[in-house]
Amino acid sequence: MDVYSYVCVLLLCSCVVLGKPTLRKERVHHDPLELIKQANEDNQSFQFDHEAFLGKEDATTFDQLTPEESKDRLGKIVDRIDSDGDGYVTITELKAWIKRVQKRYVYENVAKVWTDYDLNKDNKISWDEYKQATYGYYLSNPEEFEEATDQFSFKKMLPRDERRFQTADLDGDLAADREEFTSFLHPEEFDHMKDMVVLETLEDIDKNGDGHVDEDEYIGELGGVTGVDTASED
Repeated sequence: MDVYSYVCVLLLCSCVVLGKPTLRKERVHHDPLELIKQANEDNQSFQFDHEAFLGKEDATTFDQLTPEESKDRLGKIVDRIDSDGDGYVTITELKAWIKRVQKRYVYENVAKVWTDYDLNKDNKISWDEYKQATYGYYLSNPEEFEEATDQFSFKKMLPRDERRFQTADLDGDLAADREEFTSFLHPEEFDHMKDMVVLETLEDIDKNGDGHVDEDEYIGELGGVTGVDTASED
């Protein structure tokens, strides 16, 4: 693969990822908006492509390589993307690669935080364990949270997390194995969690709580995602 081919692959990567719709989720631990915000800034668009193509950690490693080492490593990756070995990277192959990179990030993220929540070391995380690890301090010291915004956030997020946990808990035993806990932390990656992602997104945008998204709420959310002050536009 020559340099021109590498450039084409990265450009294709940009098109595929930027074309994928994203959602705003307060408690989804993998936040796609972090990358979307980067993509909207011209001077960071390269980093956006870089991380989408390689994964965040591998992208950091690449930054430390010489141009020759980067080219050699990228050539090997391109060979892995080219699943049919015809010497060309298709859109289908590139999509499959990006999904693979995303999945790897998701499971690595869960592996890193697993011991923080599996308090009794039984290789499962119960709702009580998660609640204690995440909200235990507040539950024991409610007086520490005097600001109304903190109280509102807690009262909103605790039942919301419990509802999501119950949806992820497919066998209904109130304890999540690794796959169930992964779907709890990263619901956007699992088909059976898609309705929950939509519901949470609706709740985030529906500021007046009437169960509908009106024009002002939609425009306000659009401005928050793009960074554009829509209120000042005619």
